[in-house]
Amino acid sequence: MTEDHQQIDIAAIGTPTSHIPPESGLMGRMVDRISYVFAAGIVISAAVLLYEVFMRYLLNSPTIWAHETTVFLCGLAFTFGGLYCTSRNSHIRVVLIYDVLPAGARRIFDIVISVISAVASGFFAYAAWHMVTRAVWAPSGDIRLETTGSAWSPPTPALIKIFIFVIMILLVVQFLILAVNYARRAKG
Repeated sequence: MTEDHQQIDIAAIGTPTSHIPPESGLMGRMVDRISYVFAAGIVISAAVLLYEVFMRYLLNSPTIWAHETTVFLCGLAFTFGGLYCTSRNSHIRVVLIYDVLPAGARRIFDIVISVISAVASGFFAYAAWHMVTRAVWAPSGDIRLETTGSAWSPPTPALIKIFIFVIMILLVVQFLILAVNYARRAKG
């Protein structure tokens, strides 16, 4: 590692991590605020797994809920991560092309990328809705949440599918907010 890389790494460590671009608007700030709940879910998952290891291997009394709880909490956090990255404008992009563009072309790319991403998220929301209908309603129309089918059998599959649907709708909204604000910035 060169001296320059060490200085960059040290500077990055001291940089505040909560940077929401103004283009993300109020929604981006709200997503940033509630992200701590999902970060806590990861920590709780680790604690649940430690508890399971302790109970299983030291007390010979395994739980029936630890693994499904961990999968559910991590699934929520990972799903929320897409919205979180979008609100922070830290989602994946092909920087090989983007970084060599002049500022005006970047603004146009930002608008186009946001609109295309909103449309794609809309398609995913549509697909997620179909998953939700099968996971929440029985063919007779009664509410019946899909369960895991294990000994504990919580309704986490249905809940995660509902959460994916909600996040996809929020992604559509966030991408549209970004597109509108990028367009405003391009004019002004």
